[in-house]
Amino acid sequence: MNSLKNSTVIITGASLGVGAATARAFFARGANLVLIARGRAGLEALAEGLGDPDRIAIEAQDVTDTSAFAGVLERAEGRFGRVDVLINNAGFHARGPVESVTADEIGRMIDVNLKAPMQLTRLSLPYLRRSASPAVIQVASLAGRTPVPGSASYSASKFGLRAFSLALAEEMRDSGIKFACVSPGPIDTGFIMDDIDAVSDLTFSQPIVTAEEVAEEIVKLVSDDRRDAPMPRLSGVLTTLTYLFPGLGRAVRPALERKGRRTKARLKRQQK
Repeated sequence: MNSLKNSTVIITGASLGVGAATARAFFARGANLVLIARGRAGLEALAEGLGDPDRIAIEAQDVTDTSAFAGVLERAEGRFGRVDVLINNAGFHARGPVESVTADEIGRMIDVNLKAPMQLTRLSLPYLRRSASPAVIQVASLAGRTPVPGSASYSASKFGLRAFSLALAEEMRDSGIKFACVSPGPIDTGFIMDDIDAVSDLTFSQPIVTAEEVAEEIVKLVSDDRRDAPMPRLSGVLTTLTYLFPGLGRAVRPALERKGRRTKARLKRQQK
């Protein structure tokens, strides 16, 4: 996609963090936005900050409600004339060992992080086929590239999301639709910073990126040739190695966890 001007971009989990930063990044490039989140107040505040309400549609709903999303697609095409990009960003994480996480929380992680993106992508395909420059970007995680103890269900959901994206890119390689997945490490947003004590030390062993950096990577993925984008790239290499060689992962984990604990302690001091 050479130009995003007048394109229509649907973003889930749009009211905060990466979703809001992604909305701002696409809006700055001239795109029309369809912003989805459960809370209307956050969406309205974001839209007001962006300005130009003619280019913004707000949809307050849960991403797991696929029947409601079908209506979103119809309204988006009716209002803006097209649907070009879907960003599946909404996520949920109940942290802790599997035995400390409820069955409902595990189900919610799978529903929000994996089942909903798969269903929303499928529902979007007929609309994207009518676009001149269609794309679907899944927001996964480094936890979807190597198993993360203490986040087993979350890790599984993001593994599945990444696999879905890569498989669909191959399955529909002649469709003209771009499928890609971005996999950030820790992001400086409330998603982890508001729950810092529950976040694994291993997570904080990797460089922290900003929501704006992830948003810019998402924008790039819409039009470049990549299908898979770990952030940072060096962390992508590390996660690949520890996935392929589990013994290596176990060997380096104590050192990584010590590094993560130091980072966590520093961040907690900054929060005071």
